[in-house]
Amino acid sequence: MRSTALRDHIGAIVLNQRGFLFPWVPVCLAAGIAFYFALRFEPPVWVYVPCTILSGCAALAAKRCGAIIGPLAWALALVGAGFVIAGTRAHQVGEPVLGWRYYGPVEGRIIGIDRSASDAVRLTLDQVILGRISAPRTPTRVRISLHGDASGAAPLPGLRIMTTGHLSPPSGPVEPGGFDFQRHAWFQRLGAVGYTRVPIVALNAPQGWRGGLGVFSVRMAASARVQQVLEGDIGGFAAAVTTGDRSAMSQSALDALRASNLAHLLAISGLHMGLLAGFVFSAVRVAVALVPFVALRVPSKKLAAGFALCAAAIYLALSGGYVATERAFIMVAVALCAVMVDRRAISLRAVAVAAILVLLLRPEALLGPGFQMSFAATTALVAVFGTLRDRKITLGPVWLRPVLAVVISSAVAGAATAPIGAAHFNTVSHFGLIANLLSVPLMGILVIPAAVLAACLAPFGAEALGLWAMGLGLRWILGVAHWVAGLDNAQGYVPGPGPAVLPLIAIGALFLILWQGRVRWGGLVPMVLAVALWAQVDRPQVLIADTGALVGVMTDQGRALSKPRGAGFIALNWLENDGDGADQEKAASRWDGPPDRIRQTYVGGVPLTHVIGKKAAAQAECIKGGILVFSVPTETALACDVFDPVRLRETGSVALYADKGQVRFVTAKDITGARLWNSNDSGRRYPK
Repeated sequence: MRSTALRDHIGAIVLNQRGFLFPWVPVCLAAGIAFYFALRFEPPVWVYVPCTILSGCAALAAKRCGAIIGPLAWALALVGAGFVIAGTRAHQVGEPVLGWRYYGPVEGRIIGIDRSASDAVRLTLDQVILGRISAPRTPTRVRISLHGDASGAAPLPGLRIMTTGHLSPPSGPVEPGGFDFQRHAWFQRLGAVGYTRVPIVALNAPQGWRGGLGVFSVRMAASARVQQVLEGDIGGFAAAVTTGDRSAMSQSALDALRASNLAHLLAISGLHMGLLAGFVFSAVRVAVALVPFVALRVPSKKLAAGFALCAAAIYLALSGGYVATERAFIMVAVALCAVMVDRRAISLRAVAVAAILVLLLRPEALLGPGFQMSFAATTALVAVFGTLRDRKITLGPVWLRPVLAVVISSAVAGAATAPIGAAHFNTVSHFGLIANLLSVPLMGILVIPAAVLAACLAPFGAEALGLWAMGLGLRWILGVAHWVAGLDNAQGYVPGPGPAVLPLIAIGALFLILWQGRVRWGGLVPMVLAVALWAQVDRPQVLIADTGALVGVMTDQGRALSKPRGAGFIALNWLENDGDGADQEKAASRWDGPPDRIRQTYVGGVPLTHVIGKKAAAQAECIKGGILVFSVPTETALACDVFDPVRLRETGSVALYADKGQVRFVTAKDITGARLWNSNDSGRRYPK
């Protein structure tokens, strides 16, 4: 009797969800994709055949299993489909990866221009030729940063260049469990990254249109024109908003936008796409209404939706097609198409459709902060404003509603994205709400309308008028960013969470939003658990870089680094993951003793020595049972645990947890396992 009553109760709960299950489709797809990326081994190719068959059988069985078991069968089918989609995509994008450090001639065609974290212009090349390396072993794409005197020819889309550069394989996580750049580069089809300090030489005229880079050429031409009219960071900001080209933004401006939680204004996402589509939609409706003869004979609302959709499509093409932009366009397209067929424009179903399409096209996007923050903000906003609409809650007088809508939007989007941003970037903007309230309205009132005006005037050569007005709004926003970033305690730092934290937050929030009935409040349980796990995160006592160039030891003052310069990217990431706002030089001062080529300390009673350089390596000694880290390869037999570049290439970065003389090692390879992106067919043979 009890089992029957329980079954009936569960059946009633499931039946209560009928009509509300579609938004769970992308959640199930994401679960399958996440399962693929969480594996520590690469599944054999033949595995995808039975997985596809089983998913198809589960989908067919779902139609015959009734209203209770059917949704569970559909969920199983979608999880399996997500797994297959992710694995298929990983094999589809596979390209040769450089297996060693390379120095020599680099030749290729420019297909991407951006700026690196060190504020250097960075070029992405295809049709690559590397010295005497055979074509089958040559990466399809490489990315080089222009350092020092590397100027020469102006980088233009489609320009074939040659230079002499340093290249290396994409590196693995800077610490076990950290961001995996190897995986990111694999899906970007980047087979090597590096830099050059010599001028680049143009080998031909830019092949923009003839080389199939027409849209990229238009983007960069538009960006150049914007920067010609608006100089400095204002022009770079305008170029980023209109074309997605951020290469002209200075590092100081980017830091100010991030510290004030305004960096989302740089990404062409839902805000920009929505404002653009809304402005075009309203402008067309007003224009049609001004001509009574036309207004009485055509459906102005549907006509305006068509024009807005075309404008959004052009904006997508010019923006570079990033994940956030694709998601925003799909959302806008679904909403405008709904207007055309007289359906509700904004709903969780529309968000689900956008998520499904993005996951089908780019399943790897699930792991990135862009996808996570974009859909977190959109889902939360649609849920909150949908609740206000369904419960007929008004936001006060008509004149106050726009202001309250902006306040609620900023607060909801900020709350939804805050844990994701903190997990990925280890920072929290304490005055982000103030900055957004002072800046976001201006994007809709002035910046986006001025950008549309500039685009309309461009064919007549009068775009400077629209760009001038656009510059006024962006100058204000940058001023707000610098002001907020300059406030005391404007930015806080948090340690990186464990691997279970973000999934628990996501599961809890989705259950809270998507589930129907009082049971939805059960979603708070995994969210509270995630916060508790994050608060008790255990950072490694010792971190060793995968090159042996840097060692970081946790002290009472924070992590002490073995040297004040060099391996700056690794040092920055370690400190950020610790929730430490110090720079590398300050962190290096925490290491006991004067700076030297041989740095010694004790970790849990175990002696640890970092040996820097060849001369120091020849003098290295160690205590039996100690740990010795070399920055150069060594073949010396020592009575201690040795980590040199040769061993570290096999293990990746290393984390040490020490307690009472017992040391536990965790390597990056232990976490990532052997996957396509870190054990590909190019062999990865490193010379000693």
